[in-house]
Amino acid sequence: MTTYSSRPVVLCLSGHDPSGGAGLQADIEALLAQGCHAAPAVTALTVQDTVNVSDFRVLDRDWVLAQARAVIADLPVAAVKLGMLGSVEMVETVLEIMQTLPGVPLVCDPVLRAGGGGALGKDEVGYAIRERLFPVATIATPNLPEARILAELPEGSADECAEKLLPKIEHLLITGGHGDENEVHNRLYSRDGSRHTFTCARLPGSYHGSGCTLASTLAGRLALGEQLASAVESALAYTWRTLRDAEQPGRGQFVPRRLPLDFCS
Repeated sequence: MTTYSSRPVVLCLSGHDPSGGAGLQADIEALLAQGCHAAPAVTALTVQDTVNVSDFRVLDRDWVLAQARAVIADLPVAAVKLGMLGSVEMVETVLEIMQTLPGVPLVCDPVLRAGGGGALGKDEVGYAIRERLFPVATIATPNLPEARILAELPEGSADECAEKLLPKIEHLLITGGHGDENEVHNRLYSRDGSRHTFTCARLPGSYHGSGCTLASTLAGRLALGEQLASAVESALAYTWRTLRDAEQPGRGQFVPRRLPLDFCS
């Protein structure tokens, strides 16, 4: 039997999307493309398609803890990626899990709305993520609408939202894409005052799973040992390529093409 050196393991705590566009399937595909091994622990089940989400159910915390503990006891977790949590109780569950993984980078994708606009948790979930999870996370990756919810600034700019949120978290990547400019501006803010802006050409269409793709890719790059700013740049470039090559398998949004591995630039 041929043996290979192990790929970095990323524990993914995310919801299941039966359409395959977002959630854990997005995490798995994006991490495979980075040369990582995804260890997916289900936090919630959803009823959704490429158009919108119609219902969801958060799993019992004991089930989620059991999944995570089984992974942690067996595999050397190099990074953790958070997706849909859906309840305040699940926020507390994640905190309990992270206590067993000191020093492991945590990428928080604050999933509060589906791509079609449907809610994936009550407003207090966003508050709990900000107050409880942000302080233990390495970086959060909200889009601007999510950043406005988290910062409680309904019309806030990216800069204004970052100013409100940075006391809670060390690094913050606020992604663009929700305006109508020719270029998309993705802004990385750090508590030490450093800032980086990454621009890319706007692509036509609406996409299902782009945020999951970005956050899981970033977790993978950190698991591989890449420095944060470089990892953000790598993750944004890969995500843009998946959107450029996206497919429309259903009646709704386009789904990023995260595989095959040999993307052309």
